[in-house]
Amino acid sequence: MTYPALFISLALHIILSCVLSFTVAQNPVDTYAPTVNVNCPETPNSLVRTFTPQNQILNASETEYITSRESYVITQAWSNWLGNASDIGYDFENLGGKFPRIGIAIGGEGYRTAQFGAAVLSGLDWRNTTARERGTGGLLQVASYLSASSGSSWLLGSLLMNDWPSITELVYGNGRNFSGWMLDLDLIVPSSPLVNDRNNQEYWGSILASVESKADTLPTSATDLWGRMISYHFLNETTRGNFYTNQTGHGAGQLWSQVSLLPSFQNYTIPLPIVAADSREAGSGSTTAVPLNSTVYEITPFEFGSWDPSLSAMLPLKFAGTYLADGLPANPSACVTGFDQASFVMGTSSSFFNAVLNVTDGNFGFDTSDGDEAGMNFIFDQLVSHTPSNVMNAANWPNPFKGINPGTFQDSSADQLELLDGGSNYEKIPLSSLLVNARGLDVVVVIDGSADDSNYWPNGTSLLTTFERISSILSSSHQPMPPIPSTAAQFVSTGVNMRPTFFGCNLTQGQPAYPVIIYLPNAPPLDGSAPATNTGDTQFSYTSKFTAVFINQAFSNTLGGFEPNTTSPDPYWGQCLQCAAIDRAVTLRSDFCSQCFAQYCYDPNNLPSKSELPSRQFAFVDPDPGGLQKVEQWLEVNKSSLAGIIVAIVVGIAGVVGFIFWWRRRRARMSTYSRVDEIREDDEPWRYYDSGSLELTPRMTIT
Repeated sequence: MTYPALFISLALHIILSCVLSFTVAQNPVDTYAPTVNVNCPETPNSLVRTFTPQNQILNASETEYITSRESYVITQAWSNWLGNASDIGYDFENLGGKFPRIGIAIGGEGYRTAQFGAAVLSGLDWRNTTARERGTGGLLQVASYLSASSGSSWLLGSLLMNDWPSITELVYGNGRNFSGWMLDLDLIVPSSPLVNDRNNQEYWGSILASVESKADTLPTSATDLWGRMISYHFLNETTRGNFYTNQTGHGAGQLWSQVSLLPSFQNYTIPLPIVAADSREAGSGSTTAVPLNSTVYEITPFEFGSWDPSLSAMLPLKFAGTYLADGLPANPSACVTGFDQASFVMGTSSSFFNAVLNVTDGNFGFDTSDGDEAGMNFIFDQLVSHTPSNVMNAANWPNPFKGINPGTFQDSSADQLELLDGGSNYEKIPLSSLLVNARGLDVVVVIDGSADDSNYWPNGTSLLTTFERISSILSSSHQPMPPIPSTAAQFVSTGVNMRPTFFGCNLTQGQPAYPVIIYLPNAPPLDGSAPATNTGDTQFSYTSKFTAVFINQAFSNTLGGFEPNTTSPDPYWGQCLQCAAIDRAVTLRSDFCSQCFAQYCYDPNNLPSKSELPSRQFAFVDPDPGGLQKVEQWLEVNKSSLAGIIVAIVVGIAGVVGFIFWWRRRRARMSTYSRVDEIREDDEPWRYYDSGSLELTPRMTIT
């Protein structure tokens, strides 16, 4: 090669490298793309571990985490929460260090349940001074597991990816590296309801760039768009200043399997997180609620799979996205990593598009009129025109369980799993994951923010669904449920859907070992004031004032318990909550705790009544009907553009006014000049006569 040719080649190489570097720098959202053709781990038989309901085995990493957390963290957390336990009639030293294993399950349906779950967790958090003083703060710290689905997975993902801050910091920001939840910016049309709004177009452009980077290697769907939208509002890297730019990845590249690398996880500070998702049979195209025997999946930092007897198999989460047959890849370098994007996990758990996306005409059926449907239609049309996909109205997960349990597993012959919102089978609270036999929980806290009735309050449907599913399908693999009301109507008539309730208080010899369930439903304020927490599933924006009122109401209820036949909070509720949490560790219940259980326990032989909850308001009242803060915040976000527009308008008006004045002055001058000419003609009569004669010769005759 000659020197000139070598020089040109080197120059081109440098230029190309610069261009590529610039492209990467300008498009960090592209880190959403998974990495393919990765060397698979060497395993003797399979990447997939299988088991039976009778010989369930926890993942080794899960076992190590739970054991270490309970040994190094939870014992001290119990001491912090109970003190010497004298307030509830026990001696802490006599408990012998044997404490119940506790899990928390948060139900999900959009922004409402993300906020409701956040408020309740804040009320159970030792770090919240008010909650600690009221006795409820501390339960979060003694929990071993925390499961979430749909909208509550947004809360869980936000907590994890921001390394477990307090709820106050999480929702409102910490003034440093996290701006808080930007719920005032609509999830789908954040800038304005107009599809052609420049900021909306920038937002969608970044999202499409992420999804297209993934589509180069694996199928995508509306769920990918959805997850990326969620990440802008709940994960870190996004601020009001960079919301409409590609300056950061906006959560792209943050992986669920890397949760184990977080300092809070390394220190065993947090409960083991679990996200749940439903599925439909691949290729069925079902647009209705899925049957109870459809496989329910869970996602932990370690694994992806299902405890359902029909499958009973798990895959290391790191290699999710890999196509396997009988647990083996096509070749040793056919593995995929980076598929488990946090936003995609959160999007999968809340993927309700089978119910709202018409695959025939590509339109969404959102029950809203503020531009969300038009915006989703627009970005979805762009996705369809730019990317291929097997199915668009479910989350596409390459099937790692192909060939597993062909006699019972619904998708044993499918190449692709079609995952859906965790409440698609009406089990809106991911309780099943916490009732797995191998996990051996003694207490489960259920945070129910469901919108079951006409006023968007829960009526126990999720618990009833779990009860039926465990009884009919999961009896060999899961703990049984304790006695609960037999119907939704009974949940309402007994009032247990409107106040804290303990289920399973009195476990007698010979009964199956079910856990105590501490049920905390979304309910109207105790004092009879107007409720603001019963909002719809498809409300995709809340003003800052609305969020503050919402969370304060739910937080107050969490701290309040209930005092029968009054509108007052129970001053002993915090201690009663401690009684329920520790009950499985004591042999003889104290007098104080017995009184608590008489008030809060559900006794199927002595039913309570909703009449004990007087003066409740059930109809939603908007706490910020004008939504003025949203307008103010929109003005703040767009102040630079607006300033330019205002300057342009002022300049334009000034130009018009100046032109009018100039035109008027010109007309005035022309008028003056015209009169002067007339005067000159009158004052110079000689101009009207022949200059060749000294005689005055009129040029015209006046008759």
